[in-house]
Amino acid sequence: MLFKLSAFQATTRAASAFLILGGLLVGCSSTPVDPTATWSPNKIYSEAKDEATAGAYEKAIGMYEKLEGRAAGTPLAQQAQLEKAYTQYKSGEQVQAIATLDRFVRLHPASSALDYALYLKGLVNFNDNLGMFSSWVRQDLSERDQKAAKESFESFKDLTTRFPDSRYAPDARLRMVYIVNSLAQSEVNVARFYFSRGAYVATINRAQSAITAFRDVPAIEEALSLLYRSYDALGMTQLRDDTLRVIQKSYPESALTRNETKAKQGAWYKFW
Repeated sequence: MLFKLSAFQATTRAASAFLILGGLLVGCSSTPVDPTATWSPNKIYSEAKDEATAGAYEKAIGMYEKLEGRAAGTPLAQQAQLEKAYTQYKSGEQVQAIATLDRFVRLHPASSALDYALYLKGLVNFNDNLGMFSSWVRQDLSERDQKAAKESFESFKDLTTRFPDSRYAPDARLRMVYIVNSLAQSEVNVARFYFSRGAYVATINRAQSAITAFRDVPAIEEALSLLYRSYDALGMTQLRDDTLRVIQKSYPESALTRNETKAKQGAWYKFW
């Protein structure tokens, strides 16, 4: 049996259908349009470079990611991946940059740009403030700083070992020297802090740690001086004198060698 719809029911159903159709149309119209949909890979790359140069890092990273997909399997895709890592580094996204570079190294072990990837990874982790301002910090350097510096060193070491003739190797070697010096100095800075607080045993432990871990770095002279003065403060005369002999042999021009009394009273090292 067929039933006729009332005028009210018919009107209600028509209105509902209209609203549903209108909602679908609105939904379709709000879908974002990808302006790069018709662009060639080279145009995407060029635009991404322009955005990065202008400081629009987020836009540049998005374009590089599109390019990775559009040009997959080509040298341009590899270039996009490296450019994305560099842009992430420039925008302060160190963790993301490292992840991008690790992925590149894993996926392209035979790439001609592998030396640059290793160099950039070292650069991302490189902390050129390490050792520069840490002498004023009245606490131990964070483990994060130490970890990043050591990881930076390992990346540079990997680069110089695998690609000794790379154009990036000379700078990597200089940065490796700087990292070692900075790590040693950070240990001595902490030892100096302990000494200024009268914590002589802690000073000895930290100074010995620097002396054991590092060789032929400028900070070792101060480490030995702190060691000598801590032994002296604790009345450990035999160890104090042994340390003085090491200083005299290794650093004949040091303050302690020239004038033990002056050094004990306050010479070059009392600048905190």
